[in-house]
Amino acid sequence: MIEGLAIVAITLVIVLTGMPLAFAFGFAGVVCAVLFGATGPLGMVANVLYESVNTFGLLTIPLFVLMGVVIANSPAGSDLYEAIHRLLYRLPGGLAMSNIAACGLFAAMCGSSPATCAAIGTSGIPEMRKRGIPDTLAAGSIVGGGTLGILIPPSIVLIVYGIATETSIGKLFIAGVLPGILIMLLFCIWAFIQSSFASNNASQSRSIEASFEGREMYTWSERLRYLPRALPFILLVLSIIVSIYGGVATPSEAAGLGALGSILLVLIVYRGTLNRQVIRRVYRHVINETAMIMLMAATTVFFQSVLTDLYITQRLLGVIVNIEASRWVIMALINLLLLLLGCFLPPFAIILLVAQLLHPVIVGFGFDPVWFGVVVTINMEAGCITPPFGINLYVVKGIAPDMPIARILKGSMPFLIILLLGIVILSIFPELALWLPRNMTG
Repeated sequence: MIEGLAIVAITLVIVLTGMPLAFAFGFAGVVCAVLFGATGPLGMVANVLYESVNTFGLLTIPLFVLMGVVIANSPAGSDLYEAIHRLLYRLPGGLAMSNIAACGLFAAMCGSSPATCAAIGTSGIPEMRKRGIPDTLAAGSIVGGGTLGILIPPSIVLIVYGIATETSIGKLFIAGVLPGILIMLLFCIWAFIQSSFASNNASQSRSIEASFEGREMYTWSERLRYLPRALPFILLVLSIIVSIYGGVATPSEAAGLGALGSILLVLIVYRGTLNRQVIRRVYRHVINETAMIMLMAATTVFFQSVLTDLYITQRLLGVIVNIEASRWVIMALINLLLLLLGCFLPPFAIILLVAQLLHPVIVGFGFDPVWFGVVVTINMEAGCITPPFGINLYVVKGIAPDMPIARILKGSMPFLIILLLGIVILSIFPELALWLPRNMTG
């Protein structure tokens, strides 16, 4: 116990220095191995680092990242937002719901929360504020909607979880579909309720919205104008999911097709978008993102090997298993731990640190690892909107620099509650995540 607490303290001190997380975990592993005599991992550090990334499944990461970055650097996000807005603009809260729906669909294309917030929020937040929609709802709908980027497949977080726990990535992708749609619908319901409440209690907002409703009228041809440009990208995502679901392609093959398809679609639909400068920026982003994930995976595996060599992992598992409580109390404590970690660490780091540790506990208590992967991912979504890490909060602050961070945080809190409600719903109805994977034919 003393060694375990000392290792936690050493790791926290190193992480809080501001050192990049990949190097922080690697350095913490070396320091703890030297101090406490973990000679095994220390003598095989090169082999451990190499074997941790020598996995064919990791090929999906750069390919899906390439697909997302290519689409994020095209006008697809703004066109998708405009297409949905023109279909929903007459509904109460239709503009906020348009942003949430656009975030959900764009998230399925790029798989990144910050990229989704930036792509949809750049167009959506100024439009909502111009129409008198409260800043809290304008910011919250983008902050919350952006979190769908790491749940709706293809999701890099689900890939990392699948590799860390040796769980089928294809099943994880399919398992995230219905929970992702459910949370998106709950977001839209909240936007409808808050917009209706605001319109009934704020005469100024009513007058502004009424003036825009009278001025903003679309014929059906105008409503469908942007759909032909957004539809091919939606079909690309659907084809990826169907190919994995039907067993036609492995996740790696589907990722390759998605990357190639995104490049071809951008070249065809948005001619001239992928110029030399954009291509250079795209590949620089892909290389940086992939290298960060790979290096973090390697150093966290080394860190875990040090813990295992010192029997810290085994003793911690023994403590958890011997807790005299129901398995749902254990699950609640695990989710609380993940939520606290999400306040300080990015999703990749958390999953790489705890997934392998928690996997035998989850299986031992009779939980399905596919179901738990979806629960963990929703928990990681909550971490994207909780300070101080809360990267989506800062993306929205960058889009609307005059909006106080307190108002952005206030607007995001209902969406945080909905995410936690989603975990509760999945706990009561686990088939929401497991029905599709159990019926896979591939």
